[in-house]
Amino acid sequence: MKKALLFLVFSLFLSPLVMGQDSFDPDELFFEARTLILDGEYIEGRKIAFRALDQYPEYADILILVGRSYAWEGKNDSASIYLDRAILASPGYEDAYAASLDNLFWSEQYDRATEVLGLAKDNFGEPLPDGLRYKKARLLYYQEDYDASYDITEELFEKEAKVDGLLGFMQTLQRLRRNSAVGVTYDYDSYFGDISPWNTFSLYGRTRTKLTGSLIARVTQSSRFDANGTLFELDAYPSLGENAYAYLNVGGSGASFFPNFRLGISVFYNLPNAWEVEGGYRYLKFSEVTNIYTASVGKYVGSWWFNLRANLIPGTDSGLGTSANFQTRYYFKTGEDFFSLQLSSGVSPDEESRDPSQLLNSYRVRLGYQQMITDRFQIFGFTGYSRDELGPDRFRNNLNISIGTEYRF
Repeated sequence: MKKALLFLVFSLFLSPLVMGQDSFDPDELFFEARTLILDGEYIEGRKIAFRALDQYPEYADILILVGRSYAWEGKNDSASIYLDRAILASPGYEDAYAASLDNLFWSEQYDRATEVLGLAKDNFGEPLPDGLRYKKARLLYYQEDYDASYDITEELFEKEAKVDGLLGFMQTLQRLRRNSAVGVTYDYDSYFGDISPWNTFSLYGRTRTKLTGSLIARVTQSSRFDANGTLFELDAYPSLGENAYAYLNVGGSGASFFPNFRLGISVFYNLPNAWEVEGGYRYLKFSEVTNIYTASVGKYVGSWWFNLRANLIPGTDSGLGTSANFQTRYYFKTGEDFFSLQLSSGVSPDEESRDPSQLLNSYRVRLGYQQMITDRFQIFGFTGYSRDELGPDRFRNNLNISIGTEYRF
């Protein structure tokens, strides 16, 4: 009897303590831990998360949060422990697979990533959810199977999948795909009787090498000012790692209206949330040398691409010349079919046929269209109007029409 009474008293004494341990709301602890972890306070955030996991060891969102926090610190093995637990706890939860795949990509464990995608297929069937299909495309990209990766992203783009950064990723893949092509363009420039029209033909060939990335050789033949001239150019887009690439250009001509020598270099860097930044330099030698420093920022938003570029030209009559260019594209069907709009003030450093030192200013609007007609055949066309300031109260108006086609093999 005494033993039973003591047990009852002991149980009543411990009951509030046990109830106190179970009284917290795990959702509140999750949000508290997430706030700390997203602020970079990983250790403090994990302490709160571990407290919740002691009572709720299969709370998938907390397991994912802890796993991602370790991954963000570069502790990929520790991250895998919790992310694998999240998949086991909730095999039908897409976020668990997505977090695990991100961690494996960052640690370059591509074989294990293939296994995780296999688990996802077992639980979701085919086709996978859009987010995991995108992860599969990323895995193929890391494995350098760019064509297969592009096929998946193209399907996602056509169905308007809600995947952040999809269009920018497609552009990266297009730059890396191993394709060769030849193309031709024709430009007609009318100056409304002020001077005779310009006629310009350009022939180019494109291929790809591991060293140079895309490699483009171009020959441009033009008749203007009652003279003819030829410009030779070579462009390359070498890769600088997963998130960066370069643009290199060299060219020259013996014609007075083309640069005797031109050199261009830019470095592009892809940032999170589909942003891209660029910084570069252009050297143009006409009758005088022109140095141009250029920078741009671009952003992919859904099916749109926006880009703003600024150019600085030291050594002009005013001390420092400037020009700016805003460009936007709306992509439809694939990542190579688009409508475009360009608004410019000043002269672009990539307009090789115009000498910046001979223009005080220039204002330009340009519309464009490009589309793949078949898997191998592409057409494009652009038209623009510009008003160039040649001197005080002296202007020249220009209507440009540009058409072209490309064949891939």
